[in-house]
Amino acid sequence: MTKLVKLGLASILSAGALYAGTYNVDTSHSNIGFKVKHMMISNVTGKFDTFKGSFDYDEKTNTLKSLNGVVEVKSINTANEKRDKHLRASDFFAAEKYPQIKFDLNKVEDDKAYGKLTMRGVTKDVVLDVETNGTIKDPWGNTRAGLVLEGKVNRFDYGIKYNSVLEAGGVAVGEKVKLIVELEGILKK
Repeated sequence: MTKLVKLGLASILSAGALYAGTYNVDTSHSNIGFKVKHMMISNVTGKFDTFKGSFDYDEKTNTLKSLNGVVEVKSINTANEKRDKHLRASDFFAAEKYPQIKFDLNKVEDDKAYGKLTMRGVTKDVVLDVETNGTIKDPWGNTRAGLVLEGKVNRFDYGIKYNSVLEAGGVAVGEKVKLIVELEGILKK
C-alpha cells in the first residue's frame, strides 16, 4: 500500500471518529418509564429511579449504533409506596430474586431499535421506535446527545402474570406495557 493510500485511509477513519462517540447516560436528565392499563379505564404510570447505561451515536448520520442499560428493579416508583412494594414482590417483578432489568441493542433499522430485553430471568426480542435528537455542546464544554425509545411489551412473556378479575368484568392490570425511555448522554472523553 502506498503512502498516499495509507494517508487517505487514515484521514477517512479519523473523520468518522469525529462524528461517532460513546455516551454515558446522564441519569439526572433521563427517564426510564412505563404505562399500563388500570381497571381497563385509565393508566398507571411509573418509572425506575436507579439505572445506568451507555450508547454509541454517530452524529454525522444521526444514527444510534449501540445501547446497553441496566435498571435496578427495587427503584420502581409509581408515586404510591404500597403499590411499589407489591410491584417489587413475587407477584410482579420479584426484585429480590431478579434485581435487574437489562437491555442490549442488536441493530437499528428504519427508525426501529431491535434488541434483547431481560426481565425476571427471561430474555425476549423487542422492537422499539427510536428517535435521535442530535447533539449539543453544554455550557461546561461537554457534548450531549439525546434519544427516545418507545414500544410495548407483553408482561406475560416475562412471567409477570398477576391479575384480578373485576366484578364488572375485565381485569385490574393490562397485559401490554408501554415503555418510554428518554435518554440524554454525555460523550466520553
